[in-house]
Amino acid sequence: MTDVARIRNFSIIAHIDHGKSTLADRLLEKTGTIELRKMEAQMMDSMELERERGITIKAKAVRMNHTAADGQEYILNLIDTPGHVDFTYEVSRALAACEGALLVVDATQGVEAQTLANCDLAKKVGLKIIPVINKVDLPSADVAAVEEQIFDVLSIIENPIMASAKAGIGVDDVLAAIVRDFPAPTGDPEKPLAALIFDSLYDAYRGVILYVRMVDGTMERGKKLRFHSTGMDTVVEEVGYLTPKQVQAQKLTAGEVGYLVCGIKDIHQIRVGDTVMEAARPLQEPLPGYKEAKPVVFAGVFPINPAEYPELKAALEKLHLEDSSFQYQVDTSEALGFGFRLGFLGLLHMDIVKERLEREFDLDLIVTSPNVSFMLRKVNETEYFRMDNPAKFPHYGDIASIREPYVDVTIVLPVGFQEPVLNLLKDRRGSHKAIEYLSADRMIIRYEMPLAEIVMDFYDKLKSVSKGYASFDYQEASERESDLVKLEILVHQDPVDALCQIVHKDKAQTMGRQLCEKLKELIPRQQFEIAIQASVRGRIISRETIPAIRKDVIAKCYGGDITRKRKLLSKQKEGKRKAKQLGSVDIPQEAFLAVLKIER
Repeated sequence: MTDVARIRNFSIIAHIDHGKSTLADRLLEKTGTIELRKMEAQMMDSMELERERGITIKAKAVRMNHTAADGQEYILNLIDTPGHVDFTYEVSRALAACEGALLVVDATQGVEAQTLANCDLAKKVGLKIIPVINKVDLPSADVAAVEEQIFDVLSIIENPIMASAKAGIGVDDVLAAIVRDFPAPTGDPEKPLAALIFDSLYDAYRGVILYVRMVDGTMERGKKLRFHSTGMDTVVEEVGYLTPKQVQAQKLTAGEVGYLVCGIKDIHQIRVGDTVMEAARPLQEPLPGYKEAKPVVFAGVFPINPAEYPELKAALEKLHLEDSSFQYQVDTSEALGFGFRLGFLGLLHMDIVKERLEREFDLDLIVTSPNVSFMLRKVNETEYFRMDNPAKFPHYGDIASIREPYVDVTIVLPVGFQEPVLNLLKDRRGSHKAIEYLSADRMIIRYEMPLAEIVMDFYDKLKSVSKGYASFDYQEASERESDLVKLEILVHQDPVDALCQIVHKDKAQTMGRQLCEKLKELIPRQQFEIAIQASVRGRIISRETIPAIRKDVIAKCYGGDITRKRKLLSKQKEGKRKAKQLGSVDIPQEAFLAVLKIER
């Protein structure tokens, strides 16, 4: 039985590209977990998308055996976390399974927005934080300034460890600090079983594989288990460790991290964040530390080929088991047919889910314009209700008020880019809260903004006006009443539900005009004239006209009486009139994608 006192469960948290995955690689090397001949960059980032984009998307777990300076052998369980703001949910799940966290800060970049956010998350969970200043060997490193920021901005009093993960500098110091400073988990192998499910995946042969953090008790093959949230009973078929590949073991005891297989084939029976307990000795209360993921961005996902709808449904069910942070429900569109309405944690999260569906399940998909959810109150009613699909908004005459979500935005940037960033925030209906200076040339801007202004292209614009130097993070604030309207697009007098948007009244005219101009470019000409209109509250605010294809019907007339030509032209005119009444317009897929490129 493993001695709980010699177990260390920890996580690595950092802003994007501060060297978190590289440090994890060095720890795997130093502890001999991965043979050097099998070692490759970003070992913990096994997903193809993670390697392509250079970011961590999924929380990962790995067990390392380390012999410390005192000659004792310790078990180090590293639960790797993402760094992007969209994956804060993954970070919170990982931190709830740990006792300590390594906070990595780039010596050339300093404390950034996500460094602040992840540090606050770790403090709220009550973790011991060890700061690590990475990339100290670079010529542009400013170690003294970064050290001062860690003390002043993050309020961490421990002396940071100087390291360069790429060069292997300071890795021994990091391992020594993990053993010395991180507390051992508190747990008793003799108590009733209590384990947290912090992640899961689906295997076609073995069913659902659960990643668990043992809190109390012992888990071994043949033991009868019960899931707290569903009350479902099952039997343990296999347990083991992650190194990072799965290694079968006799049992898992209190304080350890590993995997569990129960032969469960129905993915709906499992919830990430649930508590696993013994069927014979059930717990009264579930383990604390997890909160439900709350989607903030919503979009419709439809197969380009309607026959692929069953495949899309099966793919969503399997992907949802690995990434329970997105939500989905059946949706239909007159323009796109059958599909699903998905809720995401952010725009990058939406992009990642779409990419995974297309790559891993070989699907061709179209995603409608993303939007946030709003609170509506109808006329003569006192209660508000939530609405996340613009196409299903009530008639404007029935709505008494609309509330939209606001968020607290934190932006860290060089002082030289202050003016363009403040102008961008003002254009996006932001309201000033505070400005702080990290040093003579770096500052923090705190603003309150509507979430709808962030979810489309705010990150791209921010990087553009700051030449890539600004970083930002946001947290939910409150909901406020706003003057919002439903912008409808009519093609040949028929509203296209997939192009509906909820926008601020002051921006409706500009957006309507841009959408109509874009659609005019993308919709092919027909035998009849096509009107593209933008409508707000029953009033047309913009219009573009696609002219009809002209066929030269009098080309065959060589001379002769003019009445013959007039008869042919009259017949063509009547045919065009009938086509205009009865004709329908097929909107190409590019038109729906064009909505995403509209300037806000």
